[in-house]
Amino acid sequence: MTTVEQSKIYNTLLRTVSPQSFARLVDEMERVDLPVRYVLVEDGVAPKYIYFIESGLGSVVATSSDGESIEVGHVGREGASGMHIMLAVPATPGRTFMQVSGSGIRVPIGVFTDAVASDAETRDFFLRYVHTTVLQLAHSALANARYSMQERLARWILMCHDRLDGDDLPVTHEFLSLMLGVRRSGVTDQLHILEGRHAVRSTRGNLRVLSRQKLLDIAGGCYGVPEREYEKVLGLPLRMK
Repeated sequence: MTTVEQSKIYNTLLRTVSPQSFARLVDEMERVDLPVRYVLVEDGVAPKYIYFIESGLGSVVATSSDGESIEVGHVGREGASGMHIMLAVPATPGRTFMQVSGSGIRVPIGVFTDAVASDAETRDFFLRYVHTTVLQLAHSALANARYSMQERLARWILMCHDRLDGDDLPVTHEFLSLMLGVRRSGVTDQLHILEGRHAVRSTRGNLRVLSRQKLLDIAGGCYGVPEREYEKVLGLPLRMK
């Protein structure tokens, strides 16, 4: 990729990392399109690249030994795929793939691992990001165990809203059912309730956020702790205004 100013990057991690750390990566950065279903991390396969998403939305999906799947996390312009590399794990169970098409910057794994191995500041920065992803996973487990489907749905919509531009979220009922681990009909019923409260408007293949505040009120304590921690440890709000 032609050398680009750090301020022209739309991925929050690459915009926030120190200039010295950015310089270690910039020469090997490559901008790429990320279509729907594009695989960022394959189950049990060591990735060739770290993907820093600039637009679109990736799903981190866990799959059981008998084939049951559920989404356990999101990654968008606030983050990057393949961060198990930071924990000295070359390959991991589960997949990460694009649920909403977009674009991003990829960096070869070897370049990235050399950068974090040779500089403590770079390593510590990306480990702080790993901390936020672990916290997101923990609160997804908390939400699934202790909160209603309506509260969980509001949380997931807010998480999508954090990572996508504008108020129109190009997500399907099938995607939402995967995120929540419930039947599509259950998602449809809960969306009708949110529409009745004038929080969202759902059309085929699109969900429009009408009132973020109403979604926050519905989600309650189900949403917010990982988002505040992201801002605390990385220095920027997760949702870019």
